[in-house]
Amino acid sequence: MKFIEEVVVDEFLPTVRSMLAEDLRERGFTQREVADALGISQSAVSKYAHGDVARHDRVVADERVRELVERVGEGLAAGDVTPVAALVEIEVLIRRLEEGDLLADLHEEAMPALADADVEFSVHDPDSGLRERERVLSSVRRGLRTLTNASGFARLIPNVGANVAECLDDARTIDDVAAVPGRLVDVKGQAMVPGEPEFGVSEHVATVLLAAREAGVTARGAVNVRYDPAIVEALAADRPAVEFDAERPTREAVAEAVGAPDRLEGADTLVLYQTGAVGVEPIAYLLAPTASEAAAIVREIV
Repeated sequence: MKFIEEVVVDEFLPTVRSMLAEDLRERGFTQREVADALGISQSAVSKYAHGDVARHDRVVADERVRELVERVGEGLAAGDVTPVAALVEIEVLIRRLEEGDLLADLHEEAMPALADADVEFSVHDPDSGLRERERVLSSVRRGLRTLTNASGFARLIPNVGANVAECLDDARTIDDVAAVPGRLVDVKGQAMVPGEPEFGVSEHVATVLLAAREAGVTARGAVNVRYDPAIVEALAADRPAVEFDAERPTREAVAEAVGAPDRLEGADTLVLYQTGAVGVEPIAYLLAPTASEAAAIVREIV
């Protein structure tokens, strides 16, 4: 694991300081004056002058970096730029280069998993897409631990399997929903998890969740269990329960049941269920603000 700040410290700053030290020396600064201007030791200036500090070729070649070094060096030499102002100028460029630019590229080279994530990532944005996706995956993992550690949960798994799912805040399709690939199954009384949570691997539970959200529900997490009147009653002890028609397309049936007549607008926790049809197993769904919260509610009835 390597943070972008480490890229700045290890690759960018030594190169920029070396370039600035060289620029100032060429403008007639003494070694001490360079040290004072850059806030570093004279021994560090000596290392820069003798080429003992490696420069990163891509940083050196970047036109914006070269322009900054020349502008800051000229300003320091003329007295028009203070060390604090120089610091601010460098910080501003660093922030620019971190946002999908040179430093972001160097960061991805050091952390290939960032490139593999295939989602826009802003290191200084607390609501960046990558951060939200990781939070959702973490919530699903917590939900899985809650249920698989609950003695007796396997009895609630339907024949078609159970799943734990959570969607992104602006989810539109199943690709925006994280869940377990292949679903949880009951193996000799134990809930078996076939793999790590991923986005885009749940169709059925994701469809129910997305349809409910389209009808005004704000829940982002869901867990499905086998249908039984007693199970539905227990889950719906202090939250609404709505039946939808299993003989109709799931998305259409859920949206109509939840949305008519706007009775669940804004609801973040509810029970949805269908009692089956020809070739369709009856299933109940617990929707909650997050996957981990949905799992915690289901665990209460185990």
